[in-house]
Amino acid sequence: MERTGPPARITGVVAAFAAALLAAGGLTALAPSAAAADTDLARNGGFESGLDGWSCTGNSGAAVSTPAHNGTSALKATPAGSDNAKCSQQVAVRPDSTYTLSAWVQGSYVYLGADGTGTSDVSTWTQSSADWKQLTTTFRTGPSTTRVTVYTHGWFGTPAYYADDLTLVGPGGAPAELPAAPTGLKAGTVTASSVDLSWTGSSGATGYNVYRDGTKVLSATGTSATVSGLTASTAYGFQVAATNSAGESARTAAVQATTKAGGGGSEGGGLPAHALVGYLHSSFANGSGYTRMADVPDSWDVIDLAFGEPTSVTSGDIRFSLCPVTECPNVESAAEFKAAIKAKQAAGKKVLISIGGQNGQVQLTTTAARDTFVSSVGKIIDEYGLDGFDIDFEGHSLSLNTGDTDFRNPTTPVVVNLISAVKSLKAKYGDKFVLTMAPETFFVQLGYQYYGSGPWGGQDPRAGAYLPVIHALRDDLTLLHVQDYNSGSIMGLDNQYHSMGGADFHIAMTDMLLTGFPVAGDQTKVFPALRPDQVAIGLPASTQAGNGHTSPAEVTKTLNCLTKKTDCGSYPTHGTWPALRGLMTWSINWDRFNNGEFSKNFDAYFGG
Repeated sequence: MERTGPPARITGVVAAFAAALLAAGGLTALAPSAAAADTDLARNGGFESGLDGWSCTGNSGAAVSTPAHNGTSALKATPAGSDNAKCSQQVAVRPDSTYTLSAWVQGSYVYLGADGTGTSDVSTWTQSSADWKQLTTTFRTGPSTTRVTVYTHGWFGTPAYYADDLTLVGPGGAPAELPAAPTGLKAGTVTASSVDLSWTGSSGATGYNVYRDGTKVLSATGTSATVSGLTASTAYGFQVAATNSAGESARTAAVQATTKAGGGGSEGGGLPAHALVGYLHSSFANGSGYTRMADVPDSWDVIDLAFGEPTSVTSGDIRFSLCPVTECPNVESAAEFKAAIKAKQAAGKKVLISIGGQNGQVQLTTTAARDTFVSSVGKIIDEYGLDGFDIDFEGHSLSLNTGDTDFRNPTTPVVVNLISAVKSLKAKYGDKFVLTMAPETFFVQLGYQYYGSGPWGGQDPRAGAYLPVIHALRDDLTLLHVQDYNSGSIMGLDNQYHSMGGADFHIAMTDMLLTGFPVAGDQTKVFPALRPDQVAIGLPASTQAGNGHTSPAEVTKTLNCLTKKTDCGSYPTHGTWPALRGLMTWSINWDRFNNGEFSKNFDAYFGG
């Protein structure tokens, strides 16, 4: 918050030559005996059976009816910033044999290739093809090669590509055998809406299908997965089956797990079904002017005091004081401020201290800083009689150390210590304690593409750095209201980039939170969906408040789409969420400066 490039596959009919017995005039002749007949070994190369036999990275592939080169279906695969949309399958082959790989492709930077040949792996590509183009390459297998992987892929961040009629022609190998069923299935971390699963892999498996109460819910390439979108306080049975080109193994025995009771939200926070959240400039003034606590309009259900700030970046010592009279001539006394807070609370409002902001960098690098944070924030809450606190860490407050790659098991001290500190405060104040967070999109939704410094280093270590904090505290979290402003373009679950300022951006960003998403495209590390009552949408209250101001008409479209599935535009949402909690804005002061445009629109929509 402010104070002021690439190869393809072919379709073909291959004639098999066999010995023929000829009879003419009582004479017989035998044709030369043939070696193993060449045939097309690719499974479902025309994608007429969907993605059967194929595995696509990052959930990037789908079978579509148009455009199709031949038949009724083709592959459509959409790259992302960190995912080239590779779709592959393993094929049984013979050692010391020659094979021809071919496919018809369409799009920019489309690749076709084969790995694991035992000799020289091959690939070919086309830079740009608006119409169907055939790509072909050949290879010879090594003396002990019995299986190769054939694939197509695009290029990072480019539009979707299409492939159809992929063939691998050559002598057939030994038929693939079904893998054995996985073993050791167990449930790990359980939240109110998700269950982490892990298992021991099967020899010969190329992937795994996860079942919930008998219904397939996701596929994974590794030996762990997170099943999300679950209901609180509900028992589920999970099974896993191994897959390869021959099909699916038997399933494991079912493992039972019961989700936790829902925390935060309407139960812990005591908020109305649809809440309006706003930040109040209490410790400083800017062009919007100072607003006394007693003068905050009744529309606001949650009032965040901006800001509690540290005495130094790494001290953990958070302080809060009212705006100086020299800066804010109309500031009330501390006694008047506290009395006004009590009056707001008596009227059903929640008043929180917001920690951080644009200037308040907080890095809990040590356990000593963590403990100081807990005690100093507790003093502020006690002194002013507050209902909880808001985490508004920005800038360089949160970043991930190199090698910290799993949001479910963070190792970076500033992240681990923050989680521990918040849990201590929650335990001290009990279930009615209100916990909210206001991260920027860079720290949350960008995690769909990038997480920390990445597997090879070089990325911004702050990318997605809020995800482990949100995940660890999801059962304590009352509200997450990501700042959908002062943001660059962010990729949504449609693998398209979305820019702030209109309904499309807010719909795409919120859909990600309510649907869940694989972090950095890794299907084994899925950030589970939040409950809709835990989510509010953050917007600036006026054009002066921040970049990305959204007109009331576009805000209404956003709410219509997410709660009613109308006015959705081009973004395909993954559900309808009438229980979406509401809206957040920076700020109450700027809304008053703008004649209450933001709050009036909220009240009109929800009947406030």
